[in-house]
Amino acid sequence: MSNPKPIRILVVDDHFMVRMGLSASLNVEPDMEVIAEAANGDAALSAYRRHQPTLVIMDVRLPGTSGAEATAAIIEEFPDALILMLSTHSGEEEIFRSLQAGARGYTLKSAMREELLRAIREVSAGGRYLDPAVAQLLAARTQHRSLTTRELEVLRMVAKGWGNKEIAASLSIAEITVKLHVSHVLEKLNVKDRTEAATVAMQRGIISMD
Repeated sequence: MSNPKPIRILVVDDHFMVRMGLSASLNVEPDMEVIAEAANGDAALSAYRRHQPTLVIMDVRLPGTSGAEATAAIIEEFPDALILMLSTHSGEEEIFRSLQAGARGYTLKSAMREELLRAIREVSAGGRYLDPAVAQLLAARTQHRSLTTRELEVLRMVAKGWGNKEIAASLSIAEITVKLHVSHVLEKLNVKDRTEAATVAMQRGIISMD
């Protein structure tokens, strides 16, 4: 009986030690082989074009192009691509965006090794996998209202401590319009002030200060 065809894996993470450790750990499995690594989203797309892996293990927070954006770019060009998100972070918005982008699974770096192997095998076989903790957060996310692109821009500036006047100048819009956007953000996040909005947004993974 012949050995099963190896699951050919592309590992995407901006930390060399993480890529090295993950590759070493997976390469000892009889059905898995890490064939390429990438340190950012643009390199991930290039590596996918070159190697056509069975599965991509994608970090969520990458410098420049995010993991969710890189996932969307790969899926747009290769609709059948199988992508498993692997992250330290478990903000509900990051999970939601990753799955919306086309990822087939999401697990955490704190997962036990056997759980990660199970996630890899399930997603590479065409299934889906969500860490139980992730599934709970995703369920909570469906109860929340989404922010518009402009509201997200304003929220990121609010989190940096910018005032309405600075935000208005940066976005080339009227100050009264900024006040309106901030009001909508507070309402959608169900918070009372700008400080609480920034805190809640970071806790939920809506924005990050990386």
